[in-house]
Amino acid sequence: MLATREAERHSSEAAALGRTALLARGVRKVFRGARSGKDVRAIDDVSLQVERGEIYGLLGANGSGKSTLIRVFATLLEADSGDVRIFGLDVRADELAVKRLINRVSVEASFFKKLSAMENLMYAGRLYGVRPADVRERARTILRRLGISEDRLGEPLEKLSRGMQQKVAIARALLTTPTLLLLDEPTTGLDIRSKREVQTFVRDLRDEHDATILLTTHDLDEAARLSDRIGILHGGRLVAEGTVDELTARVGGKDLEEVFMTLTGRRLEEADTEGEEAGSK
Repeated sequence: MLATREAERHSSEAAALGRTALLARGVRKVFRGARSGKDVRAIDDVSLQVERGEIYGLLGANGSGKSTLIRVFATLLEADSGDVRIFGLDVRADELAVKRLINRVSVEASFFKKLSAMENLMYAGRLYGVRPADVRERARTILRRLGISEDRLGEPLEKLSRGMQQKVAIARALLTTPTLLLLDEPTTGLDIRSKREVQTFVRDLRDEHDATILLTTHDLDEAARLSDRIGILHGGRLVAEGTVDELTARVGGKDLEEVFMTLTGRRLEEADTEGEEAGSK
């Protein structure tokens, strides 16, 4: 079972702090453009609210500011202005307490490539203070549900496919049973079957373990399948927010692709030139 005393403690801490899992108000982040030498607003006055138990999908073209915003929420990057609270805790003033409640999976996850999947997970578990026996049990359970057989756990990470490495990154984030999980394009590089396994696991994690999930993705079908609400970033600004039905009704479109094209003037896979330089930082 993924539910552990640690998970219950995190959940009770979050419950005591209120229903709002994430609250961002007026968040701004400016970078110096690499080519232009001018200041570029990667995040431009973004405000959003994610309730406990919600799956919130964040859509945006490359360079729109999605990953920068996730890093701010994860306490990896400090906003220039604005306020971010995780279950009522300020990400600046209460950074250590916030880190106990969150974890993050990104598309550029790093590992000790010479070590095996299990060795990487054991190391991560020690960093988070999880008992070795608990790490082994949780790791096997999670990876089995993600479609990785136990006989692959002893192989060096460098021998595993890109998709399998991404599954190990997801397992690593879930070892601590985070109350708020930040997923930055978690299924990039996975085949269709693996994507479905990850998507099912994400929804089960929310339904069974009271997790709140913020998801960025380039997969519109994934966003529609998983998200309770969706926000659309363009040029560092949140230009629309709502359920799939609300967004399609707003623009008179038939699906999320049409919604995105109408609101931003480009396809999701295109670079957002307004924030391209800033988003690369």
